[in-house]
Amino acid sequence: MSRIGFIGLGNMGGPMAANLAKAGHEVLGFDVADINVDGIARTTSVTEAAAADLVITMLPDGPIVRAVYGDIVRAAPVGACLIDCSTIDVESARAAHEMAADAGLLSVDAPVSGGVGGATAGTLTFMAGGADAAFALAAPLFDVMGQRAVHCGEAGAGQAAKICNNMLLAISMIGTGEAFALGQKLGLDPQKLFDVISTSSGHCWSVNTYCPVKGVGPESPADKDFKPGFAAELMVKDTQLSQNAASAVGASTPLGQHAADLYLDFVKAGGKGKDFSGIIEMLAQRSR
Repeated sequence: MSRIGFIGLGNMGGPMAANLAKAGHEVLGFDVADINVDGIARTTSVTEAAAADLVITMLPDGPIVRAVYGDIVRAAPVGACLIDCSTIDVESARAAHEMAADAGLLSVDAPVSGGVGGATAGTLTFMAGGADAAFALAAPLFDVMGQRAVHCGEAGAGQAAKICNNMLLAISMIGTGEAFALGQKLGLDPQKLFDVISTSSGHCWSVNTYCPVKGVGPESPADKDFKPGFAAELMVKDTQLSQNAASAVGASTPLGQHAADLYLDFVKAGGKGKDFSGIIEMLAQRSR
């Protein structure tokens, strides 16, 4: 069993830390908000939580990760492994790796896929970047918090994989919403349309697992008034990260850019606080 510092105990970090504690690890938690998590020993500062063999962060953005790492690297013992599960820009991820290396620490950037449900159930997928030795130290924790971890490459590779995945997810959910909204206007029974698409060439995760139509397919946020499993404003963040990365390397991503624009429209039009799949409501209300 390990002594683990966990910094960032929000909607994702809280259940992830709880699963580590349930597995028998000693977990020292810190969050700027007044958050209690069962089984977690609360600390009063980042540096107190960072006095551990492994330190996990789950934070909102790149600048915050950089700032928090400034405290962590001064407190973590030499040889400790830092695991950042935040979704941030690749440049900030690489900067965090450099800070860790300069302090004699190992590090992994390991953003996740699976949303709050996956964090609670311990079924997340981790996309990891970093040295082999660092990934080997982090892997047993990934096994507790998730069901799969892929070592994508060197520093920053995990973040690169995450933004590519979520750009595609954004595009596919918009396509799913458009298809079901069109079907409705053509008079199709949404269950019949699901029966066709889910077993035909249009099948995808957005249809088969997360269909945005109430009462169709497996239970999804559509059955709960789009209470978020993955909030629309987080999809705005991720699609903007993908477009910033595309600009940095000169990659053409026209559908990715259009998806980023549409999700921003959705949030501004009342989608904030709803699941990202709720974009079907905006698409259905629009006319050609």
